[in-house]
Amino acid sequence: MNILDEIIANKRIEIEQPGYFQTLETVVENLPHAGGSCDGCDGKPARSETPDFIKALTSVPMGLIAEVKRQSPSAGPIRVPFEPAGIAKAYAAAGAQAISCLMDNKYFGGGEAQWSEVRAATTLPMLYKEFVIDPRQIFHAEALGASAVLMIVAALTNSELISFIQLIEASGMTPLVEVHTAEEMKRAVAAKAKCIGINNRNLKTFETKIETTLALRELAPADCTLISESGIRTAGDIKTLQEAGIAAVLVGESLLRQPDLNEAVKNLMKFA
Repeated sequence: MNILDEIIANKRIEIEQPGYFQTLETVVENLPHAGGSCDGCDGKPARSETPDFIKALTSVPMGLIAEVKRQSPSAGPIRVPFEPAGIAKAYAAAGAQAISCLMDNKYFGGGEAQWSEVRAATTLPMLYKEFVIDPRQIFHAEALGASAVLMIVAALTNSELISFIQLIEASGMTPLVEVHTAEEMKRAVAAKAKCIGINNRNLKTFETKIETTLALRELAPADCTLISESGIRTAGDIKTLQEAGIAAVLVGESLLRQPDLNEAVKNLMKFA
């Protein structure tokens, strides 16, 4: 069992615990996609308009999704002290186009409270970065004001992937469909994913190399928005990916380990 399998197994247990979807339980009746009433909203989601994820990323030559992450299974604690609101404000001030916020608590130290702190600190589009295996998580993302929701191909069947993509789009958000291998890329394309994240991390060895993005991009449709994730550490990496036609990058750990986040973002993106 690799780490993704372990996390998914835990997530199936976790989401069934009472009170797991805190915000969702108080607003679900106002979400038409969940079967509630929506008088006077003409069939549109009963929530304030959220910024468009892809539009934000493609508004610049190379978009940056900067991640708020307390810890990871492979790296342990990443930034101490960890101040989600301050991190988000620094990212926004440095010119990031979007913020990724971890929702998993056991393995990544994230969750709804952390999301709320970040959401209150920035108006940037936010990515609900979670191990999504249940439609309720999508409704939860919508309730929290997410602009995008992560879909990990390796964690889903083909039918789940297709139906979740459709549900996310119907909810006014962008599905960011994450792949690790050529086979997963083919599944994402078959599911008509319009925004694909290529994760450079090998789930078996934890090794990261941006060559994974360079290889898998060849299998994606020309009109697909491609995002490179994991193992992106230098301005040279950004330049290589931009020249390869990648629209954006998702970066967390290499930024969070720097004392000055504003300077870290600017140094990373200086050639973009």
